[in-house]
Amino acid sequence: MLIERFGSAAFYGVASLMITFANKIVLTSYRFTSFQALALGQITITLVLLRILKKLKLIKLANFDPKTAWNIMPLAIFYFGNILFGLGGTKSLNLPMFSVLRRFSVLMTMYGEQYILRKKKSSAIQMSIYAMILGALVAASDDLTFDVYGYTFITLNNFFTTANGIYTKKKLDNMKMGEYDLLYYNAILTLFPMIILSIYSGELEKLQNYDEWFNPGFWFFFLLSSLMGFILNFSWMLCTRFNSPLTTTVTGCLKNILVTYLGMLIGGDYIFSSLNFVGLTISSVASVLYSYLTFSSSKPVEEVKPKQSKCTTLV
Repeated sequence: MLIERFGSAAFYGVASLMITFANKIVLTSYRFTSFQALALGQITITLVLLRILKKLKLIKLANFDPKTAWNIMPLAIFYFGNILFGLGGTKSLNLPMFSVLRRFSVLMTMYGEQYILRKKKSSAIQMSIYAMILGALVAASDDLTFDVYGYTFITLNNFFTTANGIYTKKKLDNMKMGEYDLLYYNAILTLFPMIILSIYSGELEKLQNYDEWFNPGFWFFFLLSSLMGFILNFSWMLCTRFNSPLTTTVTGCLKNILVTYLGMLIGGDYIFSSLNFVGLTISSVASVLYSYLTFSSSKPVEEVKPKQSKCTTLV
């Protein structure tokens, strides 16, 4: 059980690290004009890969069922918001600030777990989370590249990350539905809304004037980002199944230690300040502490017995 918990968390952390850098290189280094188009690419690749794997009989994938789709519609909405605002935040913020502001999702997830899943963290783990938030506040107080749109995107991203993680945990635990099926339904239910949004927002029109279409370097990172979108979501669901949503969230934040410091060199949009650097470091050290406390414990969460309720099973 410990191997499954640690292995799934490590898999998710590596996938999250790779897609973060790939997204930033596409959106900032190559100045790709539409983060919505990149989201569309990730959703499309996910659908194509799942269909190919099913055709080759490498995975089992349920046929699309309208009733099932309706039952998991909230999850698709959370998934849509998560990918959309996550890429919007990546484009608008430098990586160090993106990573540190993402840690607010950890606090939101902790409270969500406590009141919805009836799971409460130990006092030591809670203190490590509060330390992460303190570091994030210190860093944000001296952000020399403040962008109101970026901060708005990342706040919404944090909300959808929290809702997505907790709702997915309930679906995976209480319903007979596998990771591939959830990925499949999420992709189908968000594909056309993303197309419509991209058209009516004028994002697709911007692509006509993009001047890197014949650059092989751009295509390498664009396709890598699209492929990693599938791998990230699969690894995220595995991590959520074997761990708590909070552990999944903080695993993503833990990889941001590398993102925080390497991100100062990638994208060229970070401006150094002493106070900001101190805040980033406080938050990063607290992430290490949380991970140690979580994975060194054989009983990661304290269960609070919930009230009896009936669960609906997806068929």
